[in-house]
Parts: sequence; C-alpha cells; structure tokens
Amino acid sequence: MFHQGSLFGRLAPEVDDTFAEARCAHLDATTWIEHAPGWLNGADHVFDELVDRLPLRQRTGVRMYDQVVDEPRLSAWWNTASGGPEPLGVLHDIRVLLAAHYHEPFDSIGFNLYRDGRDSVAWHGDRHRHVVTNPVIAIISVGAPRPFKLRPRGGGPSRSWSLGNGDLFVMGGACQHEWEHTVPKVRHTTGPRLSITFRSV
Repeated sequence: MFHQGSLFGRLAPEVDDTFAEARCAHLDATTWIEHAPGWLNGADHVFDELVDRLPLRQRTGVRMYDQVVDEPRLSAWWNTASGGPEPLGVLHDIRVLLAAHYHEPFDSIGFNLYRDGRDSVAWHGDRHRHVVTNPVIAIISVGAPRPFKLRPRGGGPSRSWSLGNGDLFVMGGACQHEWEHTVPKVRHTTGPRLSITFRSV
C-alpha cells in the first residue's frame, strides 16, 4: 500500500518521552484533549510494518443509523487478555509509557486503516464509555494526515485537527460522554492513514 512518507518517517521508531510538544486544551469544564504533533519519529516504518503484519479486515453487517452496511475501513485489535505480545515491539514500550504518563492502565490497542478518502467513521463516542467512566483514549496516527473532528454530542460547532505522520492525540475527561468524533470522507488525500488507539477496557 503506497504512502508518500514524511521527512522523518523512515527513521527508527522513537517517541518524545518528555511530551515536550504536547499541548492540552479544555473543550469544556469536564473535557480535555492533548495534541503532540510528530510525537512518533519513524512513523512510516511503523505504518509499513503494521500494515504488513496485522490481520486487517472489514467488518460486515454493521448497523449505522437505520442501515446495515460494511464498515468503510479495515480494522484489527489486540489486548493483554490475548496472551501474546503486541504486533510490533515498539508498541509495548509506547503502551507502557502512555499508561504511566496518563495514569491509565491501557490494556487494548485498536487499529483502523483508512485506505483512501472514501474510508471514514461516522460521528460517535467510543462504546466503552458505557462501562468506563471518563475513559482516556490515546491515538497515534501514522500514514497520511486526515481530518479528525470533535463536536458536542448531538450536534453543534466542530473542531478539527489534521492527524498523521506520528501525531499523538489524547481525549480525556467526559469527552466520550459529552462529545463525538469522526474521521470524515474527503475528496483528496495523499495516501492511507492508520490509527493506533490505546484504551483501557
């Protein structure tokens, strides 16, 4: 799968363990996000290795609003209960680092591949908000940048970030309860994007 990489994308994978470029913002009194552009160096290497190794598949028969459709992206999952190591060694180090920094026992990693501008995910809040109060969700985006949007639950003005090339984006507080997020379809994109999402489930 072709991706026109970034200048630092072919370096050996390395993260900013100081979180020096991370910027936190409050969306409301109970919701915060944090964005660290280019947090993962070697993002193109990570993208290539994961796309090659992961059992990515398209979920079928997914209910979306009043229809049953094939999900417009490819997905794979890993969790500590599986008993095996993370699909890529560097993901273990990242998971431990993120868990310590955000005081969240991340035990699951979800992978979503947006192959082109037609792949997307509709407005939603992560489902495990029904069993975890105020979950912290950390997303590393590798591959080509795509818009990532947040809006108040049920509608309202949205905020947008362009995430890719090793960016770290973290949602915390009541974000999954009171806000929704989406990766919308786009007319043009420079290549595929893979999101690597760390959760505690």
